[in-house]
Formats: sequence, C-alpha cells, structure tokens
Amino acid sequence: MRKQITTKNRAKAIAPYSPAILADGPTVYISGQIPVNPETGEFQRGSFREQAKVAFNNVGALLEAAGTSWEHAVKVGIFLADLKNFAEMNEIYKEYLTEPYPARTTIQAVLPPNVAIEVDCIAVILQKQAPNLIIGSGEIISENEIKL
Repeated sequence: MRKQITTKNRAKAIAPYSPAILADGPTVYISGQIPVNPETGEFQRGSFREQAKVAFNNVGALLEAAGTSWEHAVKVGIFLADLKNFAEMNEIYKEYLTEPYPARTTIQAVLPPNVAIEVDCIAVILQKQAPNLIIGSGEIISENEIKL
C-alpha cells in the first residue's frame, strides 16, 4: 500500500512525484539499473529515450521477479548524465508510473561513458502478491528464477 502525504505548507510539485509516501508492507530495494540489454548483456546505444526505456524496463523486470510492479513503487531515484534530458525523462517516467506518484529524487550524475540514465527504486510487495522467495548462494531469487 502506498499513500501520498502532502501539506499546504510546501511548494507544489513541478514534476510527477509525491512529496512524501507512506508505505506499508515488505519492501524490495532495486539497485541502480543502466541501459543494458538483458538479452545480449550489451550496453544499449541510441537516443536518450531508447536508453531510458531499457533502464526502466530493467527495473520493471526486477520488480516483477520480486512479486511487485511499478504500481507499488514508493521511491524512485533518477540519475541523469545531462539535466537537459529532464523534461523528456518526465514524459517517459509517466509511461511507467501513475498517480499518486512515488517520492522521487532526480540528480545530474557522472555515469559510465555513454550512459545517459540510471534508475533505482524502492517498492512495496503486497502480502497477497509476495512470491515464495528462496535464499541460496547469498541471493534472494524468485521461485521462477532458481539458479543452480
């Protein structure tokens, strides 16, 4: 569950994010994902939009493996190599997230060469959706992705 927290005693949001989110339930913490094609393991070259969609899809795949989705994201971190991409990133962001938007931080960062964006996320796992997680070799993996 996620609930937006706001007050009249603050400036109105200028982008798609909530000033604060109250989360209830177990959470998953997704490390920063860059635009690496999961099929080839290769860096996704191309436009900012192409790179951003791969990074957001990579986070989405990990959310799904944990038994949740973008719908239950409570905090998103966006790292941009160039803040000139901020407006385009907001448009792409709204393709993956809906109101009430998660809390969010967006910063300009030094990323690996030719990487335009990195995305991380914290999401709630609803009890009724939580998969049976297996701990093995120091990893928590979903039962659908057991690695030998």
